[in-house]
Amino acid sequence: MNHLKTENSPYLLQHAENPVDWYPWGKEAFQKASEEKKPIFLSIGYSTCHWCHVMAHESFEDEEVAAVLNRSFISIKVDREERPDVDAVYMEFCQALTGSGGWPLTVIMSPDQQPFYVDTYLPKNSHYGKMGLLALLEAVENRWKNDRSRLLDAGDQITRYLKDNSESKFGEASPAASHSERLTAQAAAELHTAYDSKWGGFGNAPKFPIPHNLLFLMRYSKRVKNDWFMEMAENTLVKMVQGGLFDHIGGGFSRYSTDRQWLVPHFEKMLYDNALLALSFLEAYSITQKTEYKTAARRTFHYIFRELTGSQGEFFCGQDADSDGVEGKYYVFTPEEIKKVLGTKSGEDFCHKYHISVSGNFEGKNIPNLTGNSNWETQFSQDAEEKESLYQYRRTRCRLHLDDKVLTAWNGLMILALAKGYSVLGDLSYLRAAIQAKNFIEDNMTSRSGGLFLSWRNGTASVPGQLGDYACYLCGLLSLYEASFEAELLLRAEELAQIMQKLFEDTREGGYYLYGQDSETLILRPKETYDGALPSGNSMAAIALQKLAHLSGKEAFRALAEKQMLFMRSRAKERPSGHSMFLLAQLAEEAPVMDVICVTADTDTKQAAAELHDYSSRHPEQSIHMLLKTPENAAKLAEAAPFTSEYPLPPSGTLYYICRNGACSAPVYSLEETESRNY
Repeated sequence: MNHLKTENSPYLLQHAENPVDWYPWGKEAFQKASEEKKPIFLSIGYSTCHWCHVMAHESFEDEEVAAVLNRSFISIKVDREERPDVDAVYMEFCQALTGSGGWPLTVIMSPDQQPFYVDTYLPKNSHYGKMGLLALLEAVENRWKNDRSRLLDAGDQITRYLKDNSESKFGEASPAASHSERLTAQAAAELHTAYDSKWGGFGNAPKFPIPHNLLFLMRYSKRVKNDWFMEMAENTLVKMVQGGLFDHIGGGFSRYSTDRQWLVPHFEKMLYDNALLALSFLEAYSITQKTEYKTAARRTFHYIFRELTGSQGEFFCGQDADSDGVEGKYYVFTPEEIKKVLGTKSGEDFCHKYHISVSGNFEGKNIPNLTGNSNWETQFSQDAEEKESLYQYRRTRCRLHLDDKVLTAWNGLMILALAKGYSVLGDLSYLRAAIQAKNFIEDNMTSRSGGLFLSWRNGTASVPGQLGDYACYLCGLLSLYEASFEAELLLRAEELAQIMQKLFEDTREGGYYLYGQDSETLILRPKETYDGALPSGNSMAAIALQKLAHLSGKEAFRALAEKQMLFMRSRAKERPSGHSMFLLAQLAEEAPVMDVICVTADTDTKQAAAELHDYSSRHPEQSIHMLLKTPENAAKLAEAAPFTSEYPLPPSGTLYYICRNGACSAPVYSLEETESRNY
């Protein structure tokens, strides 16, 4: 009997009809394994994972494999997006034992959760020197019967090694880590070494966008006044948006490119990639004012609104790479299709512009792209009607699977990007969307005590929030505050920061654990700091606490921010470029600090807010923190940021109080005055 049919996760439901007797992660499965003295077969993946689908079709839908699993194992399926804590623990084992990781993640372990075999994708049958799943299961089945103690001893040794290694990695933060500018310089040098000057990005194929690397390079370039680092980021952004990684028909970016030149993507689209890439293009537009970057951000937001947004303003996880079991089928075209939809002349022009040929560039068909086009900037913003016609046409051919889970962390990143989008571009729809998503989380993914849940689907919130949920949502709330200047957002952010500290903080060695005191205890309690495809919760916590300390002016948050910065510097020193999101906080600490307290008697604050946003967007080289005080919000703002009670409201009009690096000046009536004064 398959026990996944009543689950809520799209990934688990994809396996609900397998002949394998799957259990969800939980007490029932572990108790059964213990009672029946069977090893556990654990498979971790997510619903839009191409190789997860491949392994499912080859093995988990196969009666022969199912017979072995059902006979000799207790089989557990985990959605890594719902249980990032479980995934993180066993991915750490996988990376320690194999030197790499990925999904699907395949683990065989004892009933007390001690793994003794870890790998990723396995074919059903052995070939090309790689053991197949069937052979592995039969080998473990035999060893479990005849030499079980050896397997269990191996599991104990692996767990003991990782626990010891974890303790050594997370020792006391060293004061020597205060040499912070070395970290940013070393990170920039490491990225320079890995940089592909022709095609942008870092390393060879496959290439991942890693937007936080680009954000770091852009801000570092302004910090050290060296345009080369900005050129690295711009070249990467341009090559990505020209290539097939960007969906020229429907907007948005795929997860990564399988080739060096960003032409052939792995076609799945994820919310977090698109949120962070939108943020990167907004940053590039703020610095350069090049319209193509604004267009890229807008088209990314448009994609998310059209494809990944729910009826209540919530944002879904992502879309699959496969359609009808074929990777990329939804996205590719033949010239004949283009001409049939657009007409012969318009179709031929479109094919010429977007490199659509009879021979094709992907398995005999074509991924539209602008790679190498000399006037691509102009072309990028053209053909709106043609693209819309092709978009509607391809929706009739086949559909993509939608993972309609709502994750707090990923929605926090999206709120962050949308709030930035409103501040930079002034588009009110972005602010409204950010507020709607915030309201959804508060109404549906918040506990009675004020804490967060990790996941929501079909009316049900599940799994206690983990560090990434709190830290990413905190960053989203603070960005939304600086977009809307609603004092309630600051108060809520302060409440969540206090809950985060209580649930996750390592009071002895610094930093924050991945899962909290209110979560299930696993065999390891990771403390992740590395910024991979997703930035780590500890990096996001550093950014949030730093921002909160400045906005609130409260000593408690300043102390927490300093402690977190010290901890992260000690972790980043071995490979700074692997901590690029944290280094954004480091750059903010190194940059000239400017605190702006705007006090206005006006009931309509649009003009004052617009001036604050405009000034901040034009000065990315500064670390700017903005507060806006009105007669209506004065009391709440004083609760969130007590020092603002000392700033009197004018009888009429608006005043700006400016403090730079701890030194304050006389108020001005316009921020333009600050640029003409010599402070």
